[in-house]
Amino acid sequence: MTAEPAVSAQNLSKRFRVRRERRTSIKERLVRGRAPGSEDFWALRDVTFDIPQGSFFGIVGHNGSGKSTVLKVLAGIYRPTAGHVEVNGRVSALLELGAGFHPELTGRENIRLNGTLLGLTRAQIDRSTDEIVEFAGIDDFIDAPVKVYSSGMSIRLGFAIAVQADPEILIVDEVISVGDEEFQRKCSDHLFRLRNRGATIILVSHSMASVESICDHALWLDHGRVAARGRSHEVVQSYVDHVNRKEHDSSGEPEPDDLSLSGVRIGSGEIRVVDLQILDGSGNERGFAVAGEPAVVRMVYEAKEDLAAVDFGLGFIHESGAYVAGPNSRPVGPFDVTRGTGFVDFVMDDVLLEPGAYWLSTAAVRGDYMYDHLDRGFAMKVRGTPRGGAGLVGLPGGWRQPTATAGPPLDRSGERRGTGWSDTGSSPPLRH
Repeated sequence: MTAEPAVSAQNLSKRFRVRRERRTSIKERLVRGRAPGSEDFWALRDVTFDIPQGSFFGIVGHNGSGKSTVLKVLAGIYRPTAGHVEVNGRVSALLELGAGFHPELTGRENIRLNGTLLGLTRAQIDRSTDEIVEFAGIDDFIDAPVKVYSSGMSIRLGFAIAVQADPEILIVDEVISVGDEEFQRKCSDHLFRLRNRGATIILVSHSMASVESICDHALWLDHGRVAARGRSHEVVQSYVDHVNRKEHDSSGEPEPDDLSLSGVRIGSGEIRVVDLQILDGSGNERGFAVAGEPAVVRMVYEAKEDLAAVDFGLGFIHESGAYVAGPNSRPVGPFDVTRGTGFVDFVMDDVLLEPGAYWLSTAAVRGDYMYDHLDRGFAMKVRGTPRGGAGLVGLPGGWRQPTATAGPPLDRSGERRGTGWSDTGSSPPLRH
C-alpha cells in the first residue's frame, strides 16, 4: 500500500491584483482623478506535484518564478485562487528574514511568542529555550531587543525556533544562507536528523549543488508554471541546461562574475596576446565553458614580426585566488608565428573545472625568453552542475565495491586476493 504523500498540490493557481498607480491622499484624488484599474498577475498557474513523506524536496527557478508563493500557500499564509493543496502533517515554516519577530521584544520573549504560534506548550518552550539559544549562538544577546540583532542573528534564532517545534513538515526558504559557514553546516546536520526521524523537508534554493546533493525530488518553476518535476539530478540538469542556452542565445557576450582584472603585462612585446575567446566543442563562440563538455580557449595574438619556436601558455586561477592549472604548448612542440594577427587553441575534450568564475593569465615565450605575459587579463565563467565532492576540479574516474562474482584485483606480488570487485563507474579497476 502506497503511503499518503506529505503534500499534494493539484492545479494550484495564485492571482494577485497589481495597481500600477495609487492615490494616497484626498488632494491627489481630487487633482489627478481616480487611479487606473488594477491588473491581474498570476504568480502560479496550474501547478501540480506530490511530495512523498520523509523526503527532501527542492524547488528551483529564477527570481519571480513563484517559488516563495508556493511555500506560502503550503504554509497557509496565502489561499490559492484556484486548485487544491493538501498538507498531511504538522508544519513549521521559515520563510522570510525575521518574519514573526517583534522588534521591541527580547530574543527570549520572541522565543516564547513564536513557540506559542507554532503550537508549543509553555512547558515545551521552557525546556527548549536553552537549546534554542545554544543552537542560534546568541547567548550574549538573548535578553536584548531583537531590533538590535544583525540579519544573521535574526535568521539563526528563527531557524532554531522553527526546528525545535519537532515539525512533521519543515518549509525553508533560502534564508539559512545568511548564516556563516559553521551555522550552515549546523543547519544541514539538523535537517538530516529531522529527515532521519521521518520529517519532510521542503527547500527553496538557488544553489543547484545543494538541491542536487541533498534533495530526493525537485520541482522547477518557470514564470509560475511547472517546467519540470522528478528526480533532483534530472530537474537540476534541465534547469542548468535552460539557463546555459538562454545565456548563449542572448545578445552580446555574457559578462563574467565580478572579477577585478589585473591586466599587468610584462615581456619584450614582439608578440602579444590581445584577446581570449571561449568556444564550444563545435567551434561556436559562447563566452563561457560548461563543466563536463568540450571547450576551446582561443588565444588571439598580434605579432610584429615573423617568429620561430614560440610556446604559448595559460594560467587558470579560481575566483578564490587558488591557482588551478597552467597548461602550455611545450608537450606538442613550439609554433612558428607569422607577422600579423593569428590564434592558437587550447582544446579541452572535457572541462574538468567545477562551475564558477576564473581568471586567465596568458603567456608567449621562447625558451626562457619572455615575449609576453599578461597576468589575470581575462575572465571566464564555467557553467553546469557540480560533479559533487570538494575542490575546484572534477577528476575523471569511477567507484567500485567488493562483490562475490567479479574477479579480485591483483596484490603487489601479482597474486589474486579478496572477494572480487564491481565497477560502479566507467573507469577500469585501479591497479596497485
